[in-house]
Amino acid sequence: MTSTPRRIRMHPADNVAIVANDGGLASGAAFDDGLVLRERVPQGHKVALVDIPAGGAVRRYDVVIGRALKDIPAGSWVHERLLHMPEARGLDDLPMATRARAPSAPLEGYTFEGYRNADGTVGTRNVLAITQTVQCVAGVTEFAVDRIKKELLPRYPNVDDVVALEHGYGCGVAIDAPDAKIPIRTLRNISLNPNFGGEVMVVSLGCEKLQPERLLPPGSIPLVDQRDGQAQAALDVVCLQDNAHVGFMSMVDSIVRQAEVHLRRLDARRRETVPASELVVGVQCGGSDAFSGVTANPAVGFCTDLLVRAGATVMFSETTEVRDGVAQLTSRAATPEVAQAIVREMAWYDDYLQRGSVDRSANTTPGNKAGGLSNIVEKAMGSIIKSGTSAISGVLSPGEKLPHKGLFYAATPASDFICGTLQLAAGMNLHVFTTGRGTPYGLAEVPVIKVATRTDLARRWHDLMDVNAGRIADGEASVEDVGWELFRLMLDVASGRKKTWAEQWKLRNQLVLFNPAPVT
Repeated sequence: MTSTPRRIRMHPADNVAIVANDGGLASGAAFDDGLVLRERVPQGHKVALVDIPAGGAVRRYDVVIGRALKDIPAGSWVHERLLHMPEARGLDDLPMATRARAPSAPLEGYTFEGYRNADGTVGTRNVLAITQTVQCVAGVTEFAVDRIKKELLPRYPNVDDVVALEHGYGCGVAIDAPDAKIPIRTLRNISLNPNFGGEVMVVSLGCEKLQPERLLPPGSIPLVDQRDGQAQAALDVVCLQDNAHVGFMSMVDSIVRQAEVHLRRLDARRRETVPASELVVGVQCGGSDAFSGVTANPAVGFCTDLLVRAGATVMFSETTEVRDGVAQLTSRAATPEVAQAIVREMAWYDDYLQRGSVDRSANTTPGNKAGGLSNIVEKAMGSIIKSGTSAISGVLSPGEKLPHKGLFYAATPASDFICGTLQLAAGMNLHVFTTGRGTPYGLAEVPVIKVATRTDLARRWHDLMDVNAGRIADGEASVEDVGWELFRLMLDVASGRKKTWAEQWKLRNQLVLFNPAPVT
C-alpha cells in the first residue's frame, strides 16, 4: 500500500475523517489538501478537518456523534475523551414509513443446492441436532455425541454433523414469569431450524422445570418425511432419570441408539436445486472498528439489497447498535405498523437496560475504541449500513420465528453469541459476520462467512477471514464489487461447494439463551 497519507470522509458535511493508512500517521503528516496532523493519529481514528470550537458538533456520516469538550484545532486526533456523547433520540414523533423504497427490479436466475424440508423450508447443511432441556444433561450428551461422531457418523456420509444444543437454561429459573417465554421459544425454534431437517431429538434429565412437553408441545414439530410413505411427529425423548437406565453407559447407549434412527433418515436426504429466495441470512458484526461502516458493512448492505431483490430473507439485529439510528429504521419501514413494531422493541430494550441500571453507552468495548469508534452513536451509524436500503418488511421479538420473506429487523441484544442464537431461532440457514478487530466466532448449526474490514486483518488472519472488504479502503475494489463477491460466495457456501474457514476449523461458540426473567 502507498505511504501517501490517506483519509476517508463519509459525507461532505462531515468535519472529521478517519486515517486509512496501516499503522496510522505520525505528527506532521501532510495530506494533499495541505491539512497537517498536529499529533500521531492511529489507523481508523478521526482527524479534525477544520477547527471545532468547544461545544461544537462533531459530525461523521452527517450525524452528530458528539460535542467537543474543548477547542479542537484542525489536524488534531479526535477521540472519545474529547467528546460529549449526545442523548439518544426519543421514541416519540419519529418518521413512520416515510421513506420506504419501492421494490427494486427482481434479481432472477440465481440458485443453490439445498435440502428441502417437509415444512417447505430449505437447509444449507444436513445436521442432526440433539436438543437439551437443561444444562444438567450437557456432560452426558457431550460424551454421547463424541461416540456418535466416531462410531455412527462415518456410516452416514450424507449427514454433515451432529451437534448438541447446549445452553444454561431449564431449571433454577422462574419458568412461569412473563419473560420466560423468550428463552423457551428460542430453544424451541432453534430445535426446528431448517438445517436440522425436521428431525427433533431431546435429552431430558427428568426433574427439570422445562419439561420436554413444555419445550415442544403437541403440534410444534412438523411432520417428517421418512421416505417410506410414513410421516411422524412424535416427540423423541431420552430421559436420563428413567428407571431403565442403570449406570452412566446405559444413558449414553440410549442416546446413541436413538440418534441412529434420525441419522438414517437424514442420510436419505439429497441436495436439490432451489432458488436463491430460500436463503435466510442473518447479518451481524463483532469486534467492530471505524472501518466497519466504511468497508465490510456497506458491502454487506449492498449484498442485503441483492438478496432481497432475489426474494430471500435477511435479518439485521443488535438493538443497542441501531438504537441511535431509530429514525432511519422507522422511516424505512414498509408500513406504519412495521414502524410501530420497531418502536415497541426499542422501548422494551430501553426499559430492560434501565432495570439493569445501565445505558447504551455500556455497549462500546475497549477494542471498539482502540479501533477508532468513540461511542455508541458512531458505532450505530456504521452498524445500520449492513441492512442495506430496502424497505423493512417485518420485526421479530427475541426468539420469534420468521413469518415470511423480506428484510427483517430481528430485535436482539448486541452480544455476538445471543444475537447469533436468536437469529438461529428465527430460521437462519446462513450467517454473515463482519469484524474489524478480529474474532474467531463460529456456529456449529449454520455456516458463518467472516468479512474483514481491513486488509491488515485479512492478511494476518488469512485462514479465518473469508472475504477481505479492506480492499475498498485500499482503493482496489468498490463496495459493489465486494457485495457481489459475497453474494456469489453465499451461494457456493449454501450449496456445500465451499466451506468457510470457521467450518474448516470447526469453530463453535456456545448458544446463549436470552433470559430477561428472574433466576430463582
